[in-house]
Amino acid sequence: MPSPSSAVTLPAVAASARSDSDPQRPPGKQPAAADRVYTHVKQGVLERRYEGGTLLTEGELAEAVGVSRTPVREALLRLEVEGLIRLYPKKGALVLPVSAQEIADVVETRQLVEEHAARKAVPAPPGLITRLEELLQRQREEAAAGDLAAAAVTDRAFHAEIVRSGGNAILSRLYDQLRDRQLRMGVAVMHSHPDRIAKTLTEHEEILQALRSGDAEAAVAVVHRHVSWFSHLARGEVR
Repeated sequence: MPSPSSAVTLPAVAASARSDSDPQRPPGKQPAAADRVYTHVKQGVLERRYEGGTLLTEGELAEAVGVSRTPVREALLRLEVEGLIRLYPKKGALVLPVSAQEIADVVETRQLVEEHAARKAVPAPPGLITRLEELLQRQREEAAAGDLAAAAVTDRAFHAEIVRSGGNAILSRLYDQLRDRQLRMGVAVMHSHPDRIAKTLTEHEEILQALRSGDAEAAVAVVHRHVSWFSHLARGEVR
C-alpha cells in the first residue's frame, strides 16, 4: 500500500465527500465524527492509498481519524452500500478491488450515456465549447505538471459537461452515480499507463473539434473509441 507521503490528492473528491455529508453545516464547523471517517476512507480508496484487497480495522481507523469506534462503524456501513468495501464482522472492512466485470459495466453505461449526449450536443452552444476548451487546457497543464490525479478529475469533468449540456436531469444524475468508479478507475489507469494521458488529450481535442464543426457522428465515434479503451484494459489488451 502506498505511503501517505506518496499519495495523490483529489481535492474535488474530498470536497464532494464533505458536501454530501452535511451541506447545511456552517463554515468552520467540524463535520460529525462519522462524516470525517467516511471522507477519510473514501478519499483513501479513490486515491489508492487503500488499495483493493486491503483489510481495514475499526481500531486503526478510529486512531487515524481520532474518533471512537461507533462512528467508524456508521461510516463503513455507508461505504459498503456504495460498493467500495465489504464488511466482515469482528475482522474489519475489505477494500473491494476494481473487477473486470465492474470495468465492463461502467464502460457499457458510459457508452450509452455519453454517445447519446454527444449526439444531442450538436449543434453545440458557444458556452459548452468554451467550457470544454477551458477543461482541456486545464488537463494539459495538469498532465504537464505530472498531477495525474487532478488530470483524472478534469477528465471526468470534461465528459460530465457534455452530458449535462443535454438538459436531461435524470440522465445527469445517472451519470453522476458513476463518478466514484470513474475516478478510481481513472487514477489507476493514469498510474499504470502514464503514456495514456497523451492519447486522452488527443481524443478530447477530437471530440471538441467534432462538436465545434457540428459533426455529431464524428463526435459519437470518438467518444466510443475513447471510452472503449477501458474494455481493452480489462481484457488485458492495451493499445
